[in-house]
Amino acid sequence: MSTVIRVLLAEDQGMMRGALALLLGLEADIEIVAQVGTGDVVVPTALEAKPDVAVLDIEMPGLDGLSAAAALRTALPSCQVLIVTTFGRPGYLRRAMEAGARGFLVKDGPVDQLAGAIRRVLAGEQVIDPELAAAALRTGSNPLTARERDVLAGATDGATIGDIAERLHLSESTVRNYLSSAIGKTGARNRIEAARTAAENGWL
Repeated sequence: MSTVIRVLLAEDQGMMRGALALLLGLEADIEIVAQVGTGDVVVPTALEAKPDVAVLDIEMPGLDGLSAAAALRTALPSCQVLIVTTFGRPGYLRRAMEAGARGFLVKDGPVDQLAGAIRRVLAGEQVIDPELAAAALRTGSNPLTARERDVLAGATDGATIGDIAERLHLSESTVRNYLSSAIGKTGARNRIEAARTAAENGWL
């Protein structure tokens, strides 16, 4: 293994991406070999740059970081994945681990913490924000089925039952059944509240 850790940075905010690249580049054993701003180019860029570690944001256009992490683990298993996000949601942590990520940090930490996490995931350790890990244990696993998530996600933009049904190629009665089930599982009073609860927990 090379003494210099090759890192790919995926972050949609250009200023944040540039700052991270600059700060991490000051570390003697870290080299930023690629930077991307959308999730759909993570895999092709990684296949070309051959990073040891990919640092991925979750909220990116094209493809979210969790989906990109899963695709990257399949396409380039030698590359360790570290999720760094503004959104410290327990459901995101669980989904990141399921996608094969070795680490999950919230962005409000110092850059030396990130540098240390990069070294640790490359060494085979699992690095998880301790507060988020505790919250994930308290919250439990995602109670929603894939279809319930799809229907709730459709309800977040104020779409009608008819709109959601058309978008998902379902009947309106089926959409109502999924929404009713999701509302019950989230302990919400209505679909808007259920969608908000699911989003806050990282279940969508």
